[in-house]
Amino acid sequence: MIRLHARAALAAAVMATSAALSLHASAAEKIVGLPCEGCEAVFEGLPSALTSRARIANQGERGEPLLIEGTVRNRAGKPQPGVIVYAYQTDATGIYPRDAKRTGAAARHGALRGWAVSDAEGRYAFETVRPGGYPGTDIPQHVHMHVIERGRCTYYIDDIVFTDDARLTEAQRKRHDAGRGASGVATPAQRGGQWRATRDIALGLNVPGYESCR
Repeated sequence: MIRLHARAALAAAVMATSAALSLHASAAEKIVGLPCEGCEAVFEGLPSALTSRARIANQGERGEPLLIEGTVRNRAGKPQPGVIVYAYQTDATGIYPRDAKRTGAAARHGALRGWAVSDAEGRYAFETVRPGGYPGTDIPQHVHMHVIERGRCTYYIDDIVFTDDARLTEAQRKRHDAGRGASGVATPAQRGGQWRATRDIALGLNVPGYESCR
């Protein structure tokens, strides 16, 4: 009798786990704008509670403090609340610090990653440090960006790059200026010992397959 109850309890636990996994899978928005290596990483570690102002690098991270801020707008050009913006980057030396808790694509994104959700006026912000360009390369400083439109889809948009970075070529600047999700080219300015950079987002702009989000 005890064994029967144990088996029934185990079966119920398995069914509950399967249901939870199915619910999680159905809650993950589909990826558009393919190919998109690592786009599934946006869901790993996604906090259950989000704010419009979040951190990528924790306080105390070595590097020059940087505030990234912007406004998310829909296809009609109006501020869009409730959109999740995901960002990840290198540290000040150009390395993605390892996060021992993560595997797969999320591990490749490293420990410096964060999520913010646009507020009632479409605004979002990240506190972080200025990233370094990849060591031994001519790749400029950049912050990777993704968007999750809840209940619709997810996709990457153009990285943020910085106009005061000596590695940023004119060709790269033009490419990022006309990229996915509006221009990723930011002109940083210092205020009170902190760099500030603006990266506005136009949902779906130049993203292949975006029409299927509907």
